[in-house]
Amino acid sequence: MLEVKDLCSSYGEAKVLDQVTMHVAEGEIVALLGRNGMGKTSLVRSIMGLGSPQVTAGRAILDDVDLSSMRSFEVSNQGVGYVPQGRRLFQSLTVLEHLQMLACNKPGAWSVKRVFEAFPRLEERKHHRGNQLSGGERQMLAIGRALMTGPKIVLMDEPTEGLAPVAVEHVEQILQTLRQEGLGILLVEQNLYSAMAVADRVYILETGRVVWEGVPETLMADQTVLHRYLGIH
Repeated sequence: MLEVKDLCSSYGEAKVLDQVTMHVAEGEIVALLGRNGMGKTSLVRSIMGLGSPQVTAGRAILDDVDLSSMRSFEVSNQGVGYVPQGRRLFQSLTVLEHLQMLACNKPGAWSVKRVFEAFPRLEERKHHRGNQLSGGERQMLAIGRALMTGPKIVLMDEPTEGLAPVAVEHVEQILQTLRQEGLGILLVEQNLYSAMAVADRVYILETGRVVWEGVPETLMADQTVLHRYLGIH
């Protein structure tokens, strides 16, 4: 599904990604781990074609379509959903307006009704504006908004950041449901244990390079890797 091949990106003269190669298959959750500042968000932004950082070499390919020279809306049109860190909602729009704005007829696109079925709390708050929602509600809306675009794969940047445990559990359940429906998910996450609860495979980034890849069971059993790259004792 998604293939990242030797991707390099920079902020001006500062290289942030150095020949990153990885892949996400259909119906697979891949966790991207690493300490702060190691390039995780930069990788997601590079795949999305957001322009900052600037891709200087390598490619991101979705189902044989090269995304590398596309702008972000073109990447989205190819079937890449994006849940950015910090949610990035419109403060003045209601929950319903956020969802209606992205309604489309693409195969696999979620309807407003389906989003409300998955997130009943959003239906209860459908007339509340973005600045009136709790952190958990804002994250539900950010995920629902991405699913309205009919993605084949969803890039999620810190979806459990700042959430209460019950909200984290709900997000994990949604991720597992999406996997069962065949979506690929690239999950950037600081919450190691939440990521391990849902991930099929794991990559670890260190200063913009992939330094480890494998399955959650192997990672959790390797204290040296946990300590060296994630600061887990």
